[in-house]
Amino acid sequence: MGRKRVFAFLTAVLLVLTACGGGTEGQSGNEVEIFSWWTGAGEEAGLNALIQLFEEENSDIRVNNAAVAGGAGTNAKATLATRMQGNDPPDTFQVHGGSELNDSWVAADKMEPLTELYQQEEWNDKFPQELIDLVSHEGEIYSVPVNIHRGNVLWYSPSIFKENGLEPPRTFAEFFEVADQLKKKGIVPLALGDKESWAATHLLETVLLGKLGPDDYNKLWTGEIPFDDPKVIDALETFKKMLQYTNKDHAARNWQDAAQMVASGDAAMNVMGDWAKGYFTADLKLEPKKDFDWIETPESEGSFMVITDTFGLPKGSKNPEGTKKFLQVLGSVEGQDTFNPLKGSIPARLDADREKYDVYGQETMDDFKESALTPSLAHGSAAPEGFVTETNQAVNSFVTQGKVDATVQLLQQKLEAALK
Repeated sequence: MGRKRVFAFLTAVLLVLTACGGGTEGQSGNEVEIFSWWTGAGEEAGLNALIQLFEEENSDIRVNNAAVAGGAGTNAKATLATRMQGNDPPDTFQVHGGSELNDSWVAADKMEPLTELYQQEEWNDKFPQELIDLVSHEGEIYSVPVNIHRGNVLWYSPSIFKENGLEPPRTFAEFFEVADQLKKKGIVPLALGDKESWAATHLLETVLLGKLGPDDYNKLWTGEIPFDDPKVIDALETFKKMLQYTNKDHAARNWQDAAQMVASGDAAMNVMGDWAKGYFTADLKLEPKKDFDWIETPESEGSFMVITDTFGLPKGSKNPEGTKKFLQVLGSVEGQDTFNPLKGSIPARLDADREKYDVYGQETMDDFKESALTPSLAHGSAAPEGFVTETNQAVNSFVTQGKVDATVQLLQQKLEAALK
């Protein structure tokens, strides 16, 4: 075969391969990479249902589900940081609204604004203004909330409380009364799984919310209220006392293990965000109000600690138009009502279909509209990510050593540095 024929043959092969999607550009144009840490039971089911809905509406676009398991997001965030720093971003990624989004990726000029998408989809009056504020920076909107989780939830075993003639505690005084009675009977009062240290921070922030109230709780993270405030010290002392009523093997358990202790009757109570509800119903097949029940964490009634999962459009996305189509589905009523009943969360939109949600979901939707909203520290909304990491380390030491004054001084110092 002559040179000209060889060249023509190879050119023809290359054209066929390109037409079949063999080239990188062809693949990226018809693919959207979605990066998250949703690999658990309810969350994975919700994500898969959302992807299926998107692909049904956009048959020409394939979804690459690039979820990273482990560490309640820690592993995924480390992988994401490496990719973003290497200018190899996914097309969209899971990020908590608030500081985790704004002080990290938006401040680093790594995100495209989505303000026009909000106007196009008429979303500005479909999400609560406080929620839009959490995903906004300097007048631009940068991500789309898919859900709302509540952090200040105390889950309890109805059977244990009924068998022992007890009522779930609404104050810290009632908590310790109930805990003392349970402990005397050999029942673990409070299940904790802080193998990953954020779980202890999660418990602490609910105590802070109860002791400070929503306004002062919010002021704590802006530096308007110092950590040596008497109410903060009282919260740390209360947290220290609560730890005395937890399972001895808490450092070897994760949050699912702690939730399962309540489900199986091995513990009476557990404080965790309402992704635990998704775990109870989707994974353990439990029935709300029968196999498990809930109230707000002590003294936080009327407050709603918000954790919102959002997705944005990073600069350098290989398929920005396809990503916007995914965000359109994510922010739609149908998308939110497909995802959230499986995830255990409630929709971020105010006009979702209540009938798609169980008794927990409907109660939480009502509370969300009526309560004072506060951001979660443990889940990245209240303060910069570096401070959250340092807090987790400080709380981990506090759990084992119980040094209130040293912890107060350390957290005050670290927050001042983070706010500079």
